[in-house]
Amino acid sequence: MPALRSDFITDYDVLADTWWDPRGPLAPLGWIAPARAGFVPVAEHEGARLLDVACGGGLFGPHLAGKGYRVVGVDLSALSLNEARKHGFDEVVRADIARLPFAQGSFDVVTAGQCLEHVPDPFAVVREACRVLRPGGTLIVDTIADTRLARLVAITLAENAPVPGRPPRGTHDHRLFVNRARLTRTARSQGVELRLLGLRPHLRDGMRYLAGRREDVRMIPTSSTGVLYLGVGKKW
Repeated sequence: MPALRSDFITDYDVLADTWWDPRGPLAPLGWIAPARAGFVPVAEHEGARLLDVACGGGLFGPHLAGKGYRVVGVDLSALSLNEARKHGFDEVVRADIARLPFAQGSFDVVTAGQCLEHVPDPFAVVREACRVLRPGGTLIVDTIADTRLARLVAITLAENAPVPGRPPRGTHDHRLFVNRARLTRTARSQGVELRLLGLRPHLRDGMRYLAGRREDVRMIPTSSTGVLYLGVGKKW
């Protein structure tokens, strides 16, 4: 696997004050968060815990309100974690997401959104996510597929189009995009059978966003998993 860029966390520290800017470079992550939250079940018991792996500035937090979890975030960026504390996270921990500092089976739900495509070994992250998930718990991940189409959409177009919400050039490395079959095999080897579905922007929302008439874009499910996709499953 290619090496993780040495300046990767520095990039996110520099962008830490833009996490909540609806037209800033991290805005698309905010669009994906509510779509991911739609797969989080309501907590089944008091004291249930949810871990958000690579939580960043906490974009996921507000969408978990009322679900009944104690929400824990883990990330390497200390500045981003400071933002997460302000937005619905009960606890934040600075740590390597491939070496989670939590006991086996200590969470009822584990989510990992838009991070697997940024690490040198995404499958190690998935194994760790499964390890800390209790039997019967739910795993939710979303990432970018290792396809030519994803490279065109996520890099050639998204990083170069002069539009609001454009990620900085160099944000993505196509060599780190995640193979769908290997992802499902890895989760299965850890006791989680993932169901995959694609996500895409709502076209009308996208047009209104570009025209300055809307501050977010809904992400809707699709059968195509060739660009952005989500996996959800329960641990045996």
